[in-house]
Amino acid sequence: MSTTRPMLNQREAAAACGVSRSTIRRRREAGLLPGAVEDPERGWLIPVEALLAAGFTLNAPAPPDPSSPHGPASARADLGDLVGGSVAELRAELERVRHQHALELAEARHGRALAESEAVHLRAQLDARAEHIGDLQRALQALMPAPVRPAIPQPGEGLGRSPYGG
Repeated sequence: MSTTRPMLNQREAAAACGVSRSTIRRRREAGLLPGAVEDPERGWLIPVEALLAAGFTLNAPAPPDPSSPHGPASARADLGDLVGGSVAELRAELERVRHQHALELAEARHGRALAESEAVHLRAQLDARAEHIGDLQRALQALMPAPVRPAIPQPGEGLGRSPYGG
């Protein structure tokens, strides 16, 4: 299996994440560390991406190890050597992605505000035009001649008999 990021054994992964080996083992056995493979020489190897995806933070402060003459600082320095600086690369990439996301979010919010403002403006224009159309229709109606109504025959007109029986 070829990967662009380093693979850590369970001990290295536990040190890198500031957790116990049994925590890493339990997560691996539960299937929460995809891509883990068993190597005959190094044991279980876990991709750095799987650790990050599982919510671990690399180079998290480890609890002090009383049996270690160098302490946690030395362990973190050793880990940095193991992964060849890729932790710093991953952090830089994460920061770049976060920054890019923040910019895209700000652009989307700005675009939404502009669209809402434009919608309010267009509604106001529609209302004004509807009122103007109503005024024009009333003016046109006032200028139109009254409809011609058929005259009602008066008694004694027309056929000589009143339509009212008179």
